[in-house]
Amino acid sequence: MDVSIRFRREMDKGLCRDTNPTAAVKMLPTYVRSTPDGTEQGEFLALDLGGSNFRVLLVKVMADGEQKVEMENQIYAIPEHLMRGSGSELFDHIADCLANFLEKLGIKDKKLPLGFTFSFPCQQTKLDESVLVSWTKGFKASGVEGKDVVSLLKKSIKKRGDFDIDILAVINDTVGTMMTCGYDDHHCEIGLIVGTGTNACYMEQMRNLEVLDGDEGRMCVNTEWGAFGDDGVLEDLRTDFDREIDAGSLNPGKQLFEKMISGMYMGELVRLILVRMTKERLLFQGKTTAELLTTGSFNTICTCIHRYEEQRKTHMDTVLRGLSLDPSVEDCIATQRVCQIVSTRAAHLCAATLVAVLRQIRDNKAAEKLRTTIGVDGSVYKNHQEFSRRLHKMVRRLVPDCDVRFLQSQCGSGKGAAMVTAVAYRLAAQQAERQRILDTLRLSREQLLDVKKRMSEEMVRGLSKQTHEQTSVKMLPTYVRSTPDGTEHGDFLALDLGGSSFRVLLVQVQSGKRHKVDMHHKIYSIPQEIMQGTGEELFDHIVYCIADFLEYMGMKGTSLPLGFTFSFPCHQSKLDQGILLRWTKGFKASGCVGQDVITLLKAAVRRRQDFDLNFVAVVNDTVGTMMTCGYEDPKCEVGLIVGTGTNACYMEEMQNIELVEGDVGRMCVNMEWGAFGDNGELDDFCTQFDHIVDNCSNNPGKQRYEKMVSGMYLGEIVRNVLMDFTAKGLLFRGKLSERLKTRGIFETKFLSQIERDRLAMRQVRSILQHLGLTSSTCDDSVLVKEVCSVVARRAAQLCGAGLAAVVDKIRQNRNLNQLSITVGVDGTLYKTHPHFSSIMQETLQDLAPQCRVTFQKSEDGSGKGAALITAVACRMKSEGQH
Repeated sequence: MDVSIRFRREMDKGLCRDTNPTAAVKMLPTYVRSTPDGTEQGEFLALDLGGSNFRVLLVKVMADGEQKVEMENQIYAIPEHLMRGSGSELFDHIADCLANFLEKLGIKDKKLPLGFTFSFPCQQTKLDESVLVSWTKGFKASGVEGKDVVSLLKKSIKKRGDFDIDILAVINDTVGTMMTCGYDDHHCEIGLIVGTGTNACYMEQMRNLEVLDGDEGRMCVNTEWGAFGDDGVLEDLRTDFDREIDAGSLNPGKQLFEKMISGMYMGELVRLILVRMTKERLLFQGKTTAELLTTGSFNTICTCIHRYEEQRKTHMDTVLRGLSLDPSVEDCIATQRVCQIVSTRAAHLCAATLVAVLRQIRDNKAAEKLRTTIGVDGSVYKNHQEFSRRLHKMVRRLVPDCDVRFLQSQCGSGKGAAMVTAVAYRLAAQQAERQRILDTLRLSREQLLDVKKRMSEEMVRGLSKQTHEQTSVKMLPTYVRSTPDGTEHGDFLALDLGGSSFRVLLVQVQSGKRHKVDMHHKIYSIPQEIMQGTGEELFDHIVYCIADFLEYMGMKGTSLPLGFTFSFPCHQSKLDQGILLRWTKGFKASGCVGQDVITLLKAAVRRRQDFDLNFVAVVNDTVGTMMTCGYEDPKCEVGLIVGTGTNACYMEEMQNIELVEGDVGRMCVNMEWGAFGDNGELDDFCTQFDHIVDNCSNNPGKQRYEKMVSGMYLGEIVRNVLMDFTAKGLLFRGKLSERLKTRGIFETKFLSQIERDRLAMRQVRSILQHLGLTSSTCDDSVLVKEVCSVVARRAAQLCGAGLAAVVDKIRQNRNLNQLSITVGVDGTLYKTHPHFSSIMQETLQDLAPQCRVTFQKSEDGSGKGAALITAVACRMKSEGQH
């Protein structure tokens, strides 16, 4: 476990921007952003270059019904003079072989995508760009180190001029192994090679990859773990034999971990131990041979331990006699034991480093138990049964909380390169289609200016007596003539009715230098049968609750002014009258529409004969919001609500309000702007998703602006986009959950939670699991977050455009070059969404540059605000104003 901890520290160093340059384990980004999801299809070429022979493959990927891969390949040799000659000659030869392969298959005229497995140390800057750091494996071609190998290959192909290909991806063999196995097992997110050399790669969270910008999604990291220990962290574990191997190697001091576990060195390690034991007369009667003393004479295949005792003895006897030794049975058994110890150490070291990778993935996912698959390739793993058995056993022992499957790669890095290309091809096509769809939800500055202009025109039409009936934005007079001036005082009741529960409040307003407001309240529910019964039953229930509250406060029988926040569409002709135009929000109480709700309330008070109301003001919650903030900031003359619904109000010049007599002073106008667009003003900006949401709503064709902006509908827009993406195979592997098909299941609060998520998409994943999408991937989470972001951004921009029309109208009313004003805001969407307010303010500033707007969050506009409206009305009444 100590090695595992050390390696985890080295991984952290490699991932960190500051420590990466000096880290031994480089943790190189590969720009591979996703493993196969089974929907890939098409024909892909692969080029697998990693030694003196290279392969060209044609890989046909089919996804109809069951996924299937067909391959044709050809092996070509690279003559030694080309391996050590000029780089241009080497790549010309590769291009010639590629042309030969295409010609043989009769596909030279097709422009196919190609994946290039280039198994040499490289620095990648993009998926299709890889700069060779240094040649290995006997290659020395000049003019290639420090150059992008993709560009060199493209240049050689272009020079020929008789075929063309799309080089989409360049990878190393470890990534190829992970991708090959990932096609067969979608849980595969680790690639491991233990052969001549050794390496591992895995899918890391982008937020941990400090060397790159961006923090969403995942990327495959090539650990280059062969260099683990190059900075001395394994010094106490290395033996004299390890040091001797290193000293005699081509790269002393480098790839020290690789020299302890890979096939290139395992046999040599055994040989050195046998030589030492022989010299100490522990083996072969103390007699060495020239062959035993020859470096490389005992290769790794010789270390393989056979399953059966007799086979083991025979095998070892043959190997040792091949070294001109005359072994006894005891010599054979002792040599087997040495092979076993060397192989076990290699397997356990490999297991310890793998465990560090597994723990990193588990921690990234915050999973109690990780289920994952490791794709494996390499001659040591495949041929050395003792090695693989001990590796599996030790991994499972060190991480019992991980369900790990080892999957042997059957087709090597060639198929892997094709799979990376297939995935890149799929992602590019899917991304283009997704962006095409999301672009319909993105608004340009010109479109936002157009929204502002149309809102301004509708405001003027709403204020005019001649066009008021036809306009969508009704601009209703509220008969609120002033914002608070700080001299208001007294006790006021407030009644806040806007849903299935309502509040009764006692609001105590104190005037003077330190004016303040104290509040007490109680929440009451309205049973469904009363919401949909008779008006008399509804108002009797409300009055019963007010009486209960007064008794609770020890004020039974008191006569107080009341501010009634009645959040339903009303027509007002004075402050203490409100004619209900229609019920919304599930209410259907009979005998109320077309009636004055104050008259209905007072009639219920008289029936009860328990208390009296000496004055009642009908209050809209938007106006209440403006008044609450106006009590703190005298410059607050606009109210805005962006919550379940949306609305705005502002102080308009009396001379412009043609529906009300009088030209002096100002009055607050309740815009009822949620209905903007009901006459087609927003048709140009509505998408297919807006139409679906509107058609499935309780009021099709109504409140069109509200349906694009407010919290009640944003979750539904997102859900419909996700459904469309899934139906087109762009999300969740094309598999819809039943829960996602349920209208209203994607709550708007999810948008806020998802966009606030900085925890490697954990919040997103848990929400998707709640929606029945248990097998969603990290890529799915990134996309869901993008959809939420686009939908919320459009809502905030539309809201900002509407507000720009309002503040510019106030500025023009007052003939000001610059207006300084405060907007009082309330609503869960504005308050809880992490970006809504900033995007809205940014849009407003851009579209109304001559207005300096301050935003103040309202605390309880519908309770405290209602009481303040009543308090202002009482003050103005006592002052003799109207």
